[in-house]
Amino acid sequence: MRGRRPILRTAEGAVEIIDQTELPHRGVIARLDGLEDAAEAIETMRVRGAPLIGATAAYGVALAMRREASDAALEAACARLIRTRPTAVNLAWALDEMRARLTALPIEARAEAAMRAADAIAEDDVAICSAIGDHGLSIFREILTRKPAGATLNVLTHCNAGRLACVEWGTATAPIYKAFAAGLPIHVWVDETRPRNQGASLTSWELGERGVPHTVVPDNAGGHLMQHGLVDVVVVGTDRTTARGDVCNKIGTYLKALAAHDTGVPFYVALPSPTIDFRLGDGVAEIPIEERAGEEVSHMRGATEDGRIETVRIVPEGARVANYGFDVTPARLITGLITERGVVKADRASLVSAFPEAARAAGLTVVG
Repeated sequence: MRGRRPILRTAEGAVEIIDQTELPHRGVIARLDGLEDAAEAIETMRVRGAPLIGATAAYGVALAMRREASDAALEAACARLIRTRPTAVNLAWALDEMRARLTALPIEARAEAAMRAADAIAEDDVAICSAIGDHGLSIFREILTRKPAGATLNVLTHCNAGRLACVEWGTATAPIYKAFAAGLPIHVWVDETRPRNQGASLTSWELGERGVPHTVVPDNAGGHLMQHGLVDVVVVGTDRTTARGDVCNKIGTYLKALAAHDTGVPFYVALPSPTIDFRLGDGVAEIPIEERAGEEVSHMRGATEDGRIETVRIVPEGARVANYGFDVTPARLITGLITERGVVKADRASLVSAFPEAARAAGLTVVG
């Protein structure tokens, strides 16, 4: 499993994924043979993370085109996939990209072209995340110049915005991997990220695979660490970002931003441009927040001392459970957005200036 991409088209043309519901205890590779396999993988979070959801959706369309490449089949595939997850805008973006590339082609050319288009979306994500890593590395270097010689840079992250959430590198982890490869002294505080423990199970797993020093902490420890000077910078990912810079990310991100704001700790968001939704302004009012099954809160899954994988209930039987998947961090709490085109302010003017073509496509007026 070491270094393997979370989604991969093999030399034989098959599409394979790392089944992330089995991590960190088992390494399982699952095969996607058709549209429904791709949709189920997204819905059950065998794949998750906004960029990876988009790439998986693109391959889902490509798999559907192998079976039938008509206009009706293309629209049916897009309609099925858009229903899988409501919050991550990369899903809709990837489907729009696939639709735009395929509708202009004759039906007999679509099957092969669809796979090439999905491959291109995946490779674009790799390039975007690598560039985010380069720009984030510059931030890390600058922060280290303000610390005593030989001091360690302590980064806090939330959820999993790592390579498992993308095709490679990750978003929030890309600067971390670049810094580690460059020999910078770095340590990562990994929020466990309840309820699905994607920090404890996924971020910790992939950082450990790369040898990056890290410590898993309870979700609510972040504020304490910041109060005591144990965090130099917070870097998180995003599933959707509005035109004015509000950021939607895994539930609990807003609380980290509040703590960082109160303690003067820089709070950055690693932002691949496909996650910008220029159609939206007020993130709190306009971004749909996914509500997931209560069992994700009421039950936990883990390995027993004798190696068995078990699921146990941790709340009283019959207890009512609410499970909101995401929250929104207002732009005013964000130090900067680390994009593939550089670090920009979390405001409308800066985002439009950095990505004018996307703003125009959403109907915004771009001056200059």
